[in-house]
Amino acid sequence: MADITLHKDNGNSTTEIPNRFIDEYMTNANGEFVKIYLYLLRCMNSPDCSFSISRTADRFDHTEKDIRRALKYWEKMNLLKLEYNEDKSICGIYFLESDTVSPKDDTVPLKKAESGASPAKKKSGVSEKPVYTAGDMAAFKEKEEVRELLFIAESYLGRPLTATDVQSLLYWYDGLNLCADLIIYLMEYCIAGGHSSLHYMEKVAINWKEAGIETVEQAKRSVNTHSKLHYAVMKALGIHGRSLIPAESAYIEKWSKELGFGQDMITEACSRTILTIHQPNFEYADRILLNWKKQNIRTSADIRKADESFQAAKTAEKAVRPAVRSAAANRFNSFPQRTYNLDQLNQLEAELLNSAH
Repeated sequence: MADITLHKDNGNSTTEIPNRFIDEYMTNANGEFVKIYLYLLRCMNSPDCSFSISRTADRFDHTEKDIRRALKYWEKMNLLKLEYNEDKSICGIYFLESDTVSPKDDTVPLKKAESGASPAKKKSGVSEKPVYTAGDMAAFKEKEEVRELLFIAESYLGRPLTATDVQSLLYWYDGLNLCADLIIYLMEYCIAGGHSSLHYMEKVAINWKEAGIETVEQAKRSVNTHSKLHYAVMKALGIHGRSLIPAESAYIEKWSKELGFGQDMITEACSRTILTIHQPNFEYADRILLNWKKQNIRTSADIRKADESFQAAKTAEKAVRPAVRSAAANRFNSFPQRTYNLDQLNQLEAELLNSAH
C-alpha cells in the first residue's frame, strides 16, 4: 500500500499537543484512537518518518480497518481531513488546527450503567467505547453473572483485574451486548492461541459483534472455519514456525468475506503465487483473486476454462509467428519473375554481332 501524504497548516518541527486536545477531545475518545492521533502527530513532525495504514496496523498490532476507523473518528471531530484517490483509498491526511475548530456536538457522552441511554453508534453498528464511573462499575457488580465473569477473568489472566481491565470487560458485556458465556469463551479462545492481552481480545470481541456472533455455538463454528482457512493458507504459502500477523489475517478476511471466495479458490491463488514468484506474498495472491473476481471466476471449473482459453491463445500466437517471419523473409521475392527463351537469346546475340560489322 502506498505511503500517505501528511500535511498541516504550519511547519513546526516539534511535536506539540495542544491543551485543548487533552481537555476537550482526548477525554471522551477511545484510547486506541488517541494513540493513532498522537502517532500521526509524531509522523507529521518527523522528516524521516513515513506513514501508511498497513505499517501502522503492524506497529500497533491492529487491523487496517482499526486504523481507518480511528482516522474517520478524528475527521468527524474536525481535527483532520482525509483525502482520497479515485479508487477511494486514502492518499492524504490534512491536519486542522485544534485551536481554530470546535468538536462536533455528537461526541460520545459518558455512559451511565442504569440510565437506559443508548451509546453512540458507529456506522458498523458497534458502539463507541464508553467510560464507566466507579458508581457504574459498582452497579454492574450487583449482577451475579458480572461478578462471575470478573472472577473467571482474573483466574484466566492469573492476576487481579485493574480498573482498565474492568472497563474493557464491561464494554464487551454492556457496550457490545455480548453475553457472559460468550465473553468467557472468547477469553479461552484467545488465551489458547497465545494471546492474553485484553487489547487483542477486545479486537476479537468487536469482530464477533460485527459478524453477528451472539452465542458460543456460533463462535465455535466461526472459529473452526477461521482456523481451517488460516491453516490452509499458511500451508499453501509454505509458512511455518510463526503465526500470521494482523495485516496477513486481514487479507484472508477480505478474500473470504468481501470477495466471497471459498477455501479451495483462496488456496489455489496462494499456490499459484508460490509457483510464480517462489515466495509467500499476500499482495500477489490478492491481485490474483481480484482479477478472478473481475472476470467472474468463482469455481475450479471456471479456472480450468480460463487456463484453457489462455493456453489456446498462446498456441494460436505461436502458430502465427512462423507465418509472419516467412512472409517477411519472402517479401523481396513477391514481385513477378521474368522468364527468358534460350533460342530467343541466341538470335538476339547474333543480330547484335551482325549489326556491329
